Amino acid sequence: MASNIESILDHYPEYEATIGIEVHVQLTTKTKIFCSCANEVGKEPNTDICNICAGHPGVLPVLNQQVVNYAILAGLATNCSVEKISEFARKHYFYPDLPKGYQITQNEFPICSEGYVPIRLQDGSEKKVRLIRIHIEEDAGKNIHSTNGGVSFVDLNRAGTPLLEIVSYPDISSMYEAKTYLKILRSIVQYLNICTGNMEEGAFRADTNISVKKKTDKKLGTRCELKNINSFKFIGDAIEYEIQRQVELIESGQKVIQETRLWDSKSKKTISMRLKEEVADYRYFQDPDLPLVEINEEWISRIKKLLPELPHEKLERFCKEKGLSLYEAEILVDDRELADYFEKVYELSPSKQTINWVLRDVLGYLKEAKISLIECKVTPEKLAAIIRLVESGKINNSVAKEVFEVVAQTGDEPENIVKEKGLEQIGSVDKLEVIVKEIIAANPDSVEKYKAGKDRLFGFFVGQAMKKTNGKGNPKIIQELLKKHL
Repeated sequence: MASNIESILDHYPEYEATIGIEVHVQLTTKTKIFCSCANEVGKEPNTDICNICAGHPGVLPVLNQQVVNYAILAGLATNCSVEKISEFARKHYFYPDLPKGYQITQNEFPICSEGYVPIRLQDGSEKKVRLIRIHIEEDAGKNIHSTNGGVSFVDLNRAGTPLLEIVSYPDISSMYEAKTYLKILRSIVQYLNICTGNMEEGAFRADTNISVKKKTDKKLGTRCELKNINSFKFIGDAIEYEIQRQVELIESGQKVIQETRLWDSKSKKTISMRLKEEVADYRYFQDPDLPLVEINEEWISRIKKLLPELPHEKLERFCKEKGLSLYEAEILVDDRELADYFEKVYELSPSKQTINWVLRDVLGYLKEAKISLIECKVTPEKLAAIIRLVESGKINNSVAKEVFEVVAQTGDEPENIVKEKGLEQIGSVDKLEVIVKEIIAANPDSVEKYKAGKDRLFGFFVGQAMKKTNGKGNPKIIQELLKKHL
């Protein structure tokens, strides 16, 4: 369960916020949406382009069927209705990075509509954020601005990249809900394997529409749009700032202007970009070069079979089957690779300690070493082997941590490390009893104090025994023997 997070609205209890979010999901198809150019990131500028995505006159777009498959998959995963007929339209606006002077998108007849995404609120209850629609469109290019010459360049590599735009109803009422919704939505498209979710590369970006009003007012306030913010932290900060800005305008008797604003992460302020366009400004009409998209039940059924276990389903299963707390399960499910890693370890070593090793030791090491899970030499098989060595009594927890560190550095097999370094646990009662008696005999003063009621000294005796065995003594047996002889 999430802890309570302070919101700017806590300081303005008579106000409420209404938030709707439009998310652009960049699809991971091999080629672009209307041509055969590679759909890749990080290439040299203007190398993945052709006459179609560069907008040359007279060229004809051909729809990539995989884009439609991915759209259906996203719709099913977000509880949408998949429309039997949808169409493409031209949306006109004039930017340097839009070579045709219009964007091919969907307007009146999107491919999916009326879905929802469940989110968990701070009090542990569930809320459904409703979706108006999911529609398919192409991305524009990218403007690159020179820092010292007052010159801008245009890279069209991104032009024609397939996008899904997922539009929510204004069901969100706080920064916490907005961030939670976006995190869950990103997890869904990552689990579907249709988007990397990389926000820094622009693969998952959100336009956030915010308005505020007094709770007693029936009419919604004037909305402002925050454009293309590329991190959850920045989105949260921007929402908080914008809510406060609008409340202060209303309180001072001024009007909120409907506009598009940008987030400046350095000054931590939203900045006016332009007045918000209306639908009429775009002069939509059906694209004459593209046919209607007709989807039958057989097509939908075929895609439905590709649905993986979704994040909220995995969360529920981890809590029920693996005995994890909600907090532990949420950390795992938030990162599909980590969830898969845990599950592989658990299958090989179904121990209650598995989650502790993954969250404490594995994540701790990744953070310290600044590496990804894929780069980590402690594979699920090797971590499971370490856990089995502890569970079987061959090594204790202290030695296990030492073995973990060696595996992380070298990638060697845990069993070999234990043998080569002579780290097997001393579990012989006779050997440990001799050591315990020697320690008691060597510390008469501490024995008297312990018997006089200073129970904390028991830890001193355990520590001495572990030191005497070079950390290889079985702690449980040592404690039992100390209780017997003290």
